[in-house]
Amino acid sequence: MPLPSHLLPAVVLLLARSPGWAWVPSHCRSPGQAACNFVCDCRDCSDEAQCGYRGASPALGTPFACDFEQDSCGWRDISTSGYSWLRDRAGAALEGPGPHSDHTLGTDLGWYMAVGTHRGKEASTAALRSPTLREAAPSCKLRLWYHAASGDVAELRLEVTHGSETLTLWQSTGSWDLGWQELAVTTGRIRGDFRVTFSATRNATHGGAVALDDLEFWDCGLPTPQASCPLGHHHCQNKVCVEPQQLCDGEDNCGDLSDEDPLTCGHHTATDFETGLGPWNRSEGWSWNHSAGGPERPSWPRRDHSRNSAQGSFLVSVAEPGTPAILSSPEFQASGASNCSLIFYHYLHGSEAGCLQLFLQTLGSSAPQAPVLLRRRRGELGTAWVRDRVDIQSAHPFQILLAGQTGPGGVVGLDDLILSDHCRPVPEVSTLQPLPPGPLAPAPQPLPPSSRFQDSCKQGHFACGDLCVPPEQLCDFEEQCAGGEDEQACGTTDFESLEAGGWEDTSVGRLQWRRLSAQESQGSSAAAAGHFLSLQRAWGQLSTEARVLTPLLGPSGPSCELHLAYYLQSQPREVSCNFERDTCSWYPGHLSDTHWRWVESRGPDHDHTTGQGHFVLLDPTDPLAWGHSAHLLSRPQVPAAPTECLSFWYYLHGPQIGTLRLAMRREGEETHLWSRSGTQGNRWHEAWATLSHQPGSRAQYQLLFEGLRDGYHGTMALDDVAVRPGPCWAPHHCSFEDSDCGFSSGGRGLWRRQANASGHTAWGPPTDHTTETAQGHYMVVDTSPDALPRGQTASLTSKEYRPPAQPACLTFWYHGSLHNPGTLRVHLEKGGKHQVLSLSAHGGLAWRLGSVDVQAEQAWRVVFEAVAAGVAHSYVALDDLLLQDGPCPRPGSCDFESGLCGWSHLAWPSLGGYSWDWGGGATPSRYPQPPVDHTLGTKAGHFAFFETGVLGPGGRAAWLRSEPLPATPASCLRFWYYVGFPEHFYKGELRVLLRSAQGQLAVWGTGGHRQHQWLEAQVEVASTKEFQVVFEATLGGQPALGPIALDDVEYLAGQRCQQPAPSPGDTAAPVSVPTAVGSALLLLMLLVLLGLGGRRCLQKRGSCPFQSNTEATAPGFDNILFNADGVTLPASVTSEP
Repeated sequence: MPLPSHLLPAVVLLLARSPGWAWVPSHCRSPGQAACNFVCDCRDCSDEAQCGYRGASPALGTPFACDFEQDSCGWRDISTSGYSWLRDRAGAALEGPGPHSDHTLGTDLGWYMAVGTHRGKEASTAALRSPTLREAAPSCKLRLWYHAASGDVAELRLEVTHGSETLTLWQSTGSWDLGWQELAVTTGRIRGDFRVTFSATRNATHGGAVALDDLEFWDCGLPTPQASCPLGHHHCQNKVCVEPQQLCDGEDNCGDLSDEDPLTCGHHTATDFETGLGPWNRSEGWSWNHSAGGPERPSWPRRDHSRNSAQGSFLVSVAEPGTPAILSSPEFQASGASNCSLIFYHYLHGSEAGCLQLFLQTLGSSAPQAPVLLRRRRGELGTAWVRDRVDIQSAHPFQILLAGQTGPGGVVGLDDLILSDHCRPVPEVSTLQPLPPGPLAPAPQPLPPSSRFQDSCKQGHFACGDLCVPPEQLCDFEEQCAGGEDEQACGTTDFESLEAGGWEDTSVGRLQWRRLSAQESQGSSAAAAGHFLSLQRAWGQLSTEARVLTPLLGPSGPSCELHLAYYLQSQPREVSCNFERDTCSWYPGHLSDTHWRWVESRGPDHDHTTGQGHFVLLDPTDPLAWGHSAHLLSRPQVPAAPTECLSFWYYLHGPQIGTLRLAMRREGEETHLWSRSGTQGNRWHEAWATLSHQPGSRAQYQLLFEGLRDGYHGTMALDDVAVRPGPCWAPHHCSFEDSDCGFSSGGRGLWRRQANASGHTAWGPPTDHTTETAQGHYMVVDTSPDALPRGQTASLTSKEYRPPAQPACLTFWYHGSLHNPGTLRVHLEKGGKHQVLSLSAHGGLAWRLGSVDVQAEQAWRVVFEAVAAGVAHSYVALDDLLLQDGPCPRPGSCDFESGLCGWSHLAWPSLGGYSWDWGGGATPSRYPQPPVDHTLGTKAGHFAFFETGVLGPGGRAAWLRSEPLPATPASCLRFWYYVGFPEHFYKGELRVLLRSAQGQLAVWGTGGHRQHQWLEAQVEVASTKEFQVVFEATLGGQPALGPIALDDVEYLAGQRCQQPAPSPGDTAAPVSVPTAVGSALLLLMLLVLLGLGGRRCLQKRGSCPFQSNTEATAPGFDNILFNADGVTLPASVTSEP
C-alpha cells in the first residue's frame, strides 16, 4: 500500500541521515581538532574519552552522556569556598536534605554530583565546570536532571563560556518541585572552545543542598566531510553535506560558514537588526534591543540569534498585553510562478498567552482586503530562538505583517528575517492601504477561551453573558457559564471545528502537528470527509519531536482519563532485529509508566551483537511508578510458514530482577510461549520458541515480550531477535512453565503437563521445582496399576537437540511418590537408542537432581522412560531440564565455570526475595564483584556472588542451596570465599547451614572487610537425614557496597576434612585457659537449664512442644534452626497458647 503523500515528508525526514553524527572511519584527525567535539573521529571514540563520553561510536540520535556512575566525566569543582561539589551517592548519607536515590538507577547505589549543606553564614557559590568542549552545532541541546528542594538554595544557574564572553543559558531562584527535575537548554552555534558551568548559590538563610545527574549533549556534533553528497544536498567548501533548506538560513550548518557566504546568498535580503530595522522600517509596538543591559526579567532573551551573544540585537514586543505589535515589510511585487520565501527566528517565553502571527496583506485590488493569516505560533516555546519559514505565492502585490502579542510576564521576540531572491520590492513607492482597525484578521483558528476578552471583564478573564470567569476557573472541568463556553476549548474535540479543542502545536523542530482534512490527506479527488491532527514537516531546527498541547487544565480527580484515537502507518517491518539502527517492528506498550527503551551500550549495560551497539532495556527503577510490568510488542505479522522459529538473546541480571515472558497474540487470544524468572547471571543467553500457525492461514499474529519486575534491583534486556521458517531445536532450558517444550509422550499420552494450584490434583508433587509453588508446572506420569501395569513403560521424548560443539551435561530434576513409584530410565537417541542412566525414584517431598553426560556429533534426543512398580497412587515427575557445556559435576560440587550446577538460587520472599547471582570479572557489572575468580585466577573465570548492599535492615538474607544430599556420618565440604567491604562497620556475613527434616544447623560462618583475596574454608558435615547445604549471605552491620563470592565448592562424600597447611599470614587464634574453662562452664550451665526445662515441660504437659514426630511423617524440612551455641525455635512453637 503506498504511503500517503501527507506522511512522506515526515518519514523522509525521520530517515534522513543526521550530519552531526556522521564519522570518518578511516583515520583520526589531530588531537587538537578531534578532541571533545561531539564526533567520534576515531574508531573507538577515544578522542572523546576525556570529555565524559565512555561508549563506542554513537549511532544516529544518541547523545553524549554522563551518568557519574564510573567517575565525574571530566567535570570538576571550581568553587572558592567550603561550599563545593563532589561526586556522591545517597547510600553514603542516611539522612539529610539531599536526594535519597540517584536519577540514573533510581536507587541509593547510584552516583551523582552534589553540593552538601553548608553551615557558614556568608553567601557562597559552588561551581561545577565541564571539560573544555569544542564546536557546538546550531542544534546543540544540553539536557540534565537536578535536585534542589525549595528553601534549600537561593539560586541555580547554567552558563556557557566561550572566548571572553559568559552567557547565562538558564537561571532560577525557585521554587522547585520535590524530586529530580529535568532541564533542557539550547546552546546555539559555538565556534571554537567552550565550557559549561552549573552553579548553586546559597545565602545565610539557605542550607544549599543540590544534586546533578545524567548530563546529555544532544545533536551537538558538526557534520564531517564526505566524498560525495546525496542528490540535492549542498557540498560545502569543507566537503560537508547539508540539506538544501539549510542554505542561506542564517545558521552555520557547514561549520565553515560556506552555506551562508555572499556568493551563495547574495540575492537574499537578510535583516539581523545589528544596525537597525533594514527594509522592515514600519514598526508599531516593537523595540530594537539586546540582552546586555536589558530588563531583569526571567523571560528576557539572554542572547540574540545572529551572533549567539548578549551583545547581539533583536526586536521585542513592547506593546501592552492584549495589544499586538506590528512589523511591516516593504511592498513586494506579485510573486508569479516562484515563491517568495521568508525565514524568520522567533522567541516566545514566559507566558502561555504569548502569540506571534504572520499575515499576508494583498495590495492594489479595487476593494480593500483583510490580512490573511499564514502562520501562528502561540504558547511557551522555551528559551530558544526557533526557526520558521513561509512560502508566499500571490497574484497581486503584497506586504508581510508580523504581529506579536505578549502575555503576562512573557516576551515575544524576532531576529534574522531573511527574504529569498524571489521577494522583489516594488520599484516605486506606492501608497499603502491602512491596516484595518481592531484585531488584525479573523484568524482561521480562533483563540482559546482564555484569549477571548470583553471590555467588561478584567484582562485574562473570560466573559460569558454578565459573568466574568477568572483564569483559574477556565478548563477546570466545571462549567461556570450557562452554556459551558468556559469548557468548550479545553482538549475535548473531534477536530471538526476550527478551534480544534484548544490544542496548539508547540513543536520547535523538523516535525509539527497540523489540522488536516481527510480530503487533503488522500488527495483532492478523494471523497473522504472529516478532520484530524496529522504529523507534518516543519522548518524548525531544534529537537525532532513534535508536540501539541491543550490549554492549562485542571485540577482533576484521581479517575480522570484521556481517550483518543490514533493511527500509525509505516512500511512493513520485520520481527527480526538487532536494534542497531532502530527498533524495527518493535514498540513499547503504554499500559504502565514502565517502558522498554532503545539504548546504546554504556558501562555495565552492553549489547549482544557487538558489545558496543544497541539493544532494548527494561530498567526496574525507571521510573518508580505504578505498573509492575512493561510490554514490548511487534507489529502484526503474516505467517511465512506453518511453523516458524523465533530466536532471541535475553539478559536477566540482579538480585531482584523478576520475570521475562514471551507470548503470541492472535485473533484476540494470547498464548504463552516462554518465560524465565530470577537472575540468570551477568551474561546474555539465547532462547528459542516455536510459532505454530494453521497451514495456509493468513491470520496476522503479534509477539509480546512482558517484563514483570519483582523489586528494584537488576537489569532486563533483549537483543538479536530473529525469525526463520521451520521448527526450533529443542531448548537448552525447559521449566514447563509455559509449554511442554516440544516433548512427546507417544500415542498413549501418559505423560502430561500440570500444576497443583487447585490442591485437588489426583497425583503428582504438591509444588514444582522451578517456583516451588503450587502454581508451577511440571511433567508427570501416573504409574498406578490401573494406568500403567507393573513392568510397563511410559516414554517422554524430546525434540531434536542441536549437536553440541563440546561435551555437555544434561541435568534434570525428578520427583517420586511416597510409595515406590518404580524406575526412571534415561536414554539418548543418536541414530539408535542407548540407555545412559537408571534411577530408582526415591519417595518423599524433595525434588532430586539427575545428570547425564552428552557427547554427540549429530542431532540427538533424550528419552525418559518411567517403569511402573505396580504400586497404587504412585507417579514420577520431571522438571527443569538444563543443557550446559562441560562435564557433569559431582553432587554438591561446582566450579561455576558454566553456571551454578545443581545449586539453587531461588529467591525466598520470607528472606526479602533476593537471590545469589553468577558472573565473572571479564563482564562489566553494576554490582561490585571480585576482579578474578579462584578456579582460573583470571577475569575469564566465573563464580557465584551476592551484593549485600541491597539487603538493607531487617535481617534479610539470600540463600544458595545444594541439591538434596544423602545422610552421611562424616563428609567434607571445601570451598573458597571472597568477602570485601570498605570499612569495619560495614560488615557482611557468610554462613554455612545444614538443612534437613530435623531443622537447620549453622556449622560455619565468617564476616569482615577483607578485600581482594580468596580464602579457603573446610567444614566437616554430618547428618542422619537427607540434607541440603545452604550458603547464606546476610548483614552484620550497616548496608554498604560489598560482594560476597564463592568458587570451587567441593563436597567429598564420606571423607573427613584434612587440615590444610597454614598459608603465610594465616595464624591460629590462641585460646587462653581461662577462656576455655569459662566456655566449658557456660556449656554445662546451658545443659542443666535445658534439662530442667524439659523436666518441667514433661511434668506439665506430658510431652515437649518441640518434640519432632518424624517417624509418622514424610521426610521434609521444618524451620527449626540449631546453632552451635544454642537452639532457635519458631515463634509458633515457643509461644504460649
